[in-house]
Amino acid sequence: MKLTGLLARNDDTLPGVTGVARVDRKTRELLRRVGPGDIVVLDQLDLDRTTADALVKAEVAGVVNASPSISGRFPNLGPEILIAAGIPLLDAVGTAVLRTVRDGSRVRLHEDTLYTGEKKVASGTRQTRNSIADQMIEAKAGMSTQLEAFSANTIEFLRRERTLILDGVGVPELRVSLRDRHVLVVAPGNGHADDLKRLKKYIAEHRPVLIGVDGGADTLYAQGYRPDVIVGDPHGIESATLKSGGEVVVPAQPDGHAPGVERIQDLGIGAVTFPASGNAEDLALLLADAHESSLVVTVGFQATLREFLDHGRSGSNPSTFLTRLKLGTKLVDGKAVATLHRSRVSIGAVVLLVVAALAVVVAALLVSDVGDVYTDWVVDTWNSFTTWVKGLFT
Repeated sequence: MKLTGLLARNDDTLPGVTGVARVDRKTRELLRRVGPGDIVVLDQLDLDRTTADALVKAEVAGVVNASPSISGRFPNLGPEILIAAGIPLLDAVGTAVLRTVRDGSRVRLHEDTLYTGEKKVASGTRQTRNSIADQMIEAKAGMSTQLEAFSANTIEFLRRERTLILDGVGVPELRVSLRDRHVLVVAPGNGHADDLKRLKKYIAEHRPVLIGVDGGADTLYAQGYRPDVIVGDPHGIESATLKSGGEVVVPAQPDGHAPGVERIQDLGIGAVTFPASGNAEDLALLLADAHESSLVVTVGFQATLREFLDHGRSGSNPSTFLTRLKLGTKLVDGKAVATLHRSRVSIGAVVLLVVAALAVVVAALLVSDVGDVYTDWVVDTWNSFTTWVKGLFT
């Protein structure tokens, strides 16, 4: 007992960041069980923005990557996000760390080394703002290769899903009507919660159909809205959101298998499946288009070329590109809607204008002969009113 207590005290006083190790080769599974203070050990070549955002949201204490977080093939966004959030990133430590570090054990991350107690278990490159900036410059040269691969993938995707993209074959029916209505689609992209708040006036005025994609549905529910349609893997959506009454659409693989349907059944709610190889965001847009909405406003969708080519989305980029072409001018970014919908004149300015106009009228009456007539009339009217009120009580 004394030796154990001594070891615990020594571990607390050693330099670096200490936390519980969360280890998994499958990043998607890993993100479901990380929490504040954990040190994440993963194996992901070219750490993407989606993964980094999830780690920042989970408030992890550190990240150890068995593979290089920046391979140089293209400028991926994940490492920048982690470092900007103050989360240390130890890079390219080798796959052996996935075997030597036990999930749930207590580890310590200091400079370029990962320890269990005082024992060194892995070492690699400690990323900094400067090191990432230098690697990003080199990685930009890889964007042309990515664009060439994207072109080939787009042709292949169109061959597989041409009936869905061109004719809407396979799009499920919905109980809520979207015909000739505005539709607001909220995805869990960077800054989506703040963008949704800026659309409060737009939502109140136009009453659009609200579609939440994955964590975007939780954001809608948290801000007091009831999602009309929820699209995504139910495992990543809160139970309260799923039970809020909106229709649930579960993306399914082309063979019909839909991960997450079991959770829907456990919650006792209904759902429809949407078999397609596109991502949940694109399926939500196809739903809005196939059901003849008049305008589709997006929140939390990627907007820049770097976001579009980010490795975490590379498999679904052809779907994303073709879906946006399909919707055309019907598709509008939420930031633009918030900017255009913002009131140009404040309420305070309107009140000040009305008060100024009244002051001008009163001043004009006072300096004119007509003013005496109106003044006498107001006085007589007030006297008559007070006399009538007194008569009610006598």
